[in-house]
Amino acid sequence: MRSGERAPIVRLAAPGGALLVACGLALAIGGGDGPSSVLDFSLVSQDGKSVPMKQYAGKVLLLVNLATKSQFADQIPKLETLYEKYEPKGLLILGVPSNDFGAGEPEKDAEVAAAYARFKLKFPLFGKSTVTGHDQLPLYTFLTTGPKKPGGGEEEGGKKAWPTAGEVPWNFTKYLIDRQGKPLARFDADVAPDSVDLMAAIEQALDAKPKSEPAAPK
Repeated sequence: MRSGERAPIVRLAAPGGALLVACGLALAIGGGDGPSSVLDFSLVSQDGKSVPMKQYAGKVLLLVNLATKSQFADQIPKLETLYEKYEPKGLLILGVPSNDFGAGEPEKDAEVAAAYARFKLKFPLFGKSTVTGHDQLPLYTFLTTGPKKPGGGEEEGGKKAWPTAGEVPWNFTKYLIDRQGKPLARFDADVAPDSVDLMAAIEQALDAKPKSEPAAPK
């Protein structure tokens, strides 16, 4: 473990949990009832452009907060291997550099981009982001607290009813999202990209049939 880096909190959410990650700035877009899906948010790319999550509808998403100086940094090339294996079936990994834990990503944006360039990643990499604390991205607030009722307040059941409730525990927290933008599960840093549990959950999400739309009234 690197100096200054505390031990990670280890927790694996059961499939059916939630996820979301993003980068740069995440902004909620949409209706007065508040966001109800990962697809209701937008992210910011490394060059500061808005990236609406809705463009990823139809893809199974794995969103991961990254840090090149973390004790778990060896997971970065493993994530690329995972992406190359499942991308043809519809998986998209979204990488979000973050300096929230153990000073794992202290450099400025340009230096961060250079640090990741050596990995030759094919999956999308976003801008350096804050995933916890006072300046937490709205996307992560959604993931850690769940959707809100119209006018404010938590949905029925509160945090206990939301599969990924609770703060992001550490670097390399992985959120699995289905093709409709609904959170499925959270896998913490101790679950490596090549773990049997993670790959099984990804395969289940990829094989899941989309829910049929209600018939239009005649």
